[in-house]
Amino acid sequence: MALRVAVQMDPMESINIAGDSSFALMLSAQARGMQVWHFDVRSLSYETGGEAAGKLTAHAAPVTVRPVVGDHYTMGDRRRIDLAKDIDVILMRQDPPFHLGYISAALMLDRLKGQTLVTNDPREVINAPEKMFVLDYARFMPPTLIARELADVRAFQEQHGSVVVKPLHGNGGKAIFRLDEDKTNTTALFELFNQTWPEPHMVQPFLPEVAEGDKRIVLIDGEFAGAINRKPGEGEFRSNLAQGGYAEAADLTAREEEICAAMGPELKKRGLVFVGIDVIGGKWLTEINVTSPTGIVAIDTFNGTDTPARIWDAIEARL
Repeated sequence: MALRVAVQMDPMESINIAGDSSFALMLSAQARGMQVWHFDVRSLSYETGGEAAGKLTAHAAPVTVRPVVGDHYTMGDRRRIDLAKDIDVILMRQDPPFHLGYISAALMLDRLKGQTLVTNDPREVINAPEKMFVLDYARFMPPTLIARELADVRAFQEQHGSVVVKPLHGNGGKAIFRLDEDKTNTTALFELFNQTWPEPHMVQPFLPEVAEGDKRIVLIDGEFAGAINRKPGEGEFRSNLAQGGYAEAADLTAREEEICAAMGPELKKRGLVFVGIDVIGGKWLTEINVTSPTGIVAIDTFNGTDTPARIWDAIEARL
């Protein structure tokens, strides 16, 4: 029987199919004969009448996708489905931010364990926020401070000069600031950060090597699957494609191979099937992206590979 796949993701009309990894995974699933459903995370509902296993449902619609800009999907009628009985695999692919809403939804999906395969494993996604999980591999990272106190930031800046500040649970290169060593804007920026986010913030030295690129490396079940080098657009230091950066083909340096080998077995053990790590200048590990990694479309464009198929192979092997 064909696998029944539900994709928990953002609205279909909002995606850019030219580079959207979730859309690529849906196309690949459809090509394998799988039944594909779409649902919004906000439609999740869990109900129990006292029995050991409650009922987790979502308001979902069957969807057919095609690589046609402006006409990339056809969606059937939405209806309430039982995610344990009606679905075999769920892709947790809604964009962060990683906040209480995200965490609550992941904990609800975790209750499907042993019934429906959810990937990446929702409990392990909670345990591996991008900019915290990476601290397990601090030997590959640049000097890093996680703090809210202005005095701590100023001391770090005194030691390292120009620094980059980013929200601890941000995504897509949003709200990343460079503060020069003269500290002119440090106080004002940290007032803004502390008013906007309740958590501490990540501070790292500005790495001039970012001009050479910020490499996105994709690992599937802990194994290297491909990489692209993302370079900043004109007038930018952020290289995220969502912030105007551009991609080029890339191979791994010896240091990057060492990084992948160091974390690969742990990713596989945790059920983190599709992971994207970011490395600057061929040597500085900055993030481990597990919530909704991207980059596979660009990787396949440059390398002639089929990364979505490889991801589905890994998922089917886990079934």
